[in-house]
Amino acid sequence: MKRDRRDFLKSSGLAGVSLTAGGVLPACTTSPVEPAAAAAADRTQSDPEWRRVKYGSWGGPGVPEGAGPMDDVSLKDYAPRSSAVLPETFVPKARYPVIDAHVHNYAEGAGGDPDEELARWVETMDEVGIELSVVLTGATGDRFDRLVDYYLGSWPDRFQLYCGLDMQGIDEPDYPRRAERELERCFRGGARGVGELTDKGKGLTRDRSLAPAARLHPDDPRLDLFWRKCAELRLPVNLHVADHPSAWEPPDVFQERTPVFQQFNQYGQDILSHGELLAVRDRTLERHPDTVFICCHLGNQGHDPAALGKALERYPNLYLDLSARDYEIGRMPRAASKFLADWPDRVLFGTDMGMDKEMYQSWWRLLESADEYMTGRIWWSYYGIELPSEILERLYRGNARRILNWKEV
Repeated sequence: MKRDRRDFLKSSGLAGVSLTAGGVLPACTTSPVEPAAAAAADRTQSDPEWRRVKYGSWGGPGVPEGAGPMDDVSLKDYAPRSSAVLPETFVPKARYPVIDAHVHNYAEGAGGDPDEELARWVETMDEVGIELSVVLTGATGDRFDRLVDYYLGSWPDRFQLYCGLDMQGIDEPDYPRRAERELERCFRGGARGVGELTDKGKGLTRDRSLAPAARLHPDDPRLDLFWRKCAELRLPVNLHVADHPSAWEPPDVFQERTPVFQQFNQYGQDILSHGELLAVRDRTLERHPDTVFICCHLGNQGHDPAALGKALERYPNLYLDLSARDYEIGRMPRAASKFLADWPDRVLFGTDMGMDKEMYQSWWRLLESADEYMTGRIWWSYYGIELPSEILERLYRGNARRILNWKEV
């Protein structure tokens, strides 16, 4: 009889095992271990489900298993060096001028003189082919005004700024009108969009002290006035709904992502599930069809391009950016290429990964070359998708020119 995964983990004593301590010990080890831990590891590796997930339907590694010097290698330290000898394409500058639709206030936090850091960032943008970067400040009030001066005072042609949502006193009767007024004020001051607004299950305020029913999610009626004003002012909204679905899976032997991503794990918390958050997204899109929503990180549904395509089909006001989802694109190149070919007018380029030159150039290699087995960020090797020119231009620049608000500040 097939055992439920959680039943197996409970019976083997592995439920909730953290990967930060070096990973689950293998069955055969050269280091002294407690008998209970060794027995648990034995049960793990003999479990049919574990072997299927680890090795596929065949169920085995194809070579004899036994103890050896790698038994002491911790999971968190594992960094395999590839022996594959393959072409490596260096793409120093993007084929077309690029609008990076998803960055943050990196320059001020870089550690050096803020003005010098900003100037260096612009130099890097010139070198790699970034025409303009959209800074998702998430800020309101004086903080937003200061960022307008910082970015647009020196480089008005190289940056566009988004503001945030006033989330003070969300339970007060005048909250909807206050949020709307602050949005109008930020628009007059230079905001050309809203975001990044993030709801990973706790609500947009991320206030754990609020009872679940009191949390402010994007589909909350208290935001109706705000979303309508965004539509009226033609301000697109960068909305971060959910996270990678692995964040809701136990941090155990079946966890898909490496220990560095455990900071995002929310398994067992009193929050909305991944599926419930996607339903919140859909209700928001349906409730406000005139408002443009750019769901960042491929809508945190890039693992399921077919379902994501159906959402794009249902909601004409839904757009995506591909920021920080290089791994979703690179690990399934044929599916990613097909998705971008099917929806060439609905996806914007974005990075969300700092301002290093090599970071940008790794994106160009991924999107423009056919290189194989490239080093990825979370153990998953990437494969270049070699996008055709007509799709690449729309992704890099054309869609942003069409969708974003270009009213002069």
